Amino acid sequence: MTTDPYADGMRVRREVLGDTHVDRAEARKTAFTEEFQALITRYAWGSVWTRPGLDRRTRSVATLTALLALHNWEEFALHVRAARRNGLTEGEIGEVILQSAVYCGVPIANHGFAVAQKVLDEMQGEE
Repeated sequence: MTTDPYADGMRVRREVLGDTHVDRAEARKTAFTEEFQALITRYAWGSVWTRPGLDRRTRSVATLTALLALHNWEEFALHVRAARRNGLTEGEIGEVILQSAVYCGVPIANHGFAVAQKVLDEMQGEE
């Protein structure tokens, strides 16, 4: 790790989300969104995801749960893919969604399973 949160963040962002996603996000960057993209790269990816207190698998569990609770389906789908990249199995992702049913609600979990299944099916087709 360097002492540059942006460089560290970009490295972790690429490792977790994949080059294809990050390259696409970088290509869509505009003068209007550039500062926000720099902020999330430095802050979320360079200052939080790089901390030693949790491993990436655990961070993925926390992220999936938060995104379910917030009904943020596009980001949830992105982080289902990231969770697989971080080593969670399909069964573990299912357990996260099932656990979330208790605290976030059954309809949320139901939709979460549908979104996750679509992503997992797409990923299987990529292998």
